[in-house]
Amino acid sequence: MTDSPIPEPGQELADGPASEPRMAATVMVLRGGAEKLEVLLVQRTPNARFMGGAWVFPGGAVDAHEGDGDASLRAAAVREVEEEASITLPDADALVAYSRWITPREVKIRFDTWFFLAPLPEGAEAKVDGEECVDFRWETPQSALDAWRADELLLVFPTIKHLEQISLFESADALLAHASGLDVQPVEPRIDLTGEIARVLLPGEPGYDQT
Repeated sequence: MTDSPIPEPGQELADGPASEPRMAATVMVLRGGAEKLEVLLVQRTPNARFMGGAWVFPGGAVDAHEGDGDASLRAAAVREVEEEASITLPDADALVAYSRWITPREVKIRFDTWFFLAPLPEGAEAKVDGEECVDFRWETPQSALDAWRADELLLVFPTIKHLEQISLFESADALLAHASGLDVQPVEPRIDLTGEIARVLLPGEPGYDQT
């Protein structure tokens, strides 16, 4: 259970029936090999309608021309990393599927997002365009979480939870090895608005099935 200010960026609540989530893909670009684990975060422009100012993993919605299914998700993932961080991932098929998160039905703008892992290609360097994304930083998962707790980074719920998960791994190689055998199942958080403070609930947490 996570107490969260609702709405946070990109979490404006719906005032009608749940909308159909749009397919999307995001990539946790990793560096550090067998020695350490750092992950790339990019900052969305504060002027963006969706998640303005938030620090996120590069990603976005699948475009219509990219088709359907797994291939479309991987194509979108590669395209978004190129657009948002100027990093060319050489092989979409080599992306390692890590998780699948569906925006809570209580939220107006919804995505069905697959999170992938990819090591930083040798010689590649991140660079933002200054328009859609205005800054980038490499962080260990724990340092990013520490900066968020100190109000130095604006992070949204899915990013926080993924950073918490991958902080358990000592190196990029260890995380990639772990994820290569995962059976990815969808996760759909729910928002409990019965109290004074909104609570974001994950499957298995008390109150999830009653929300």
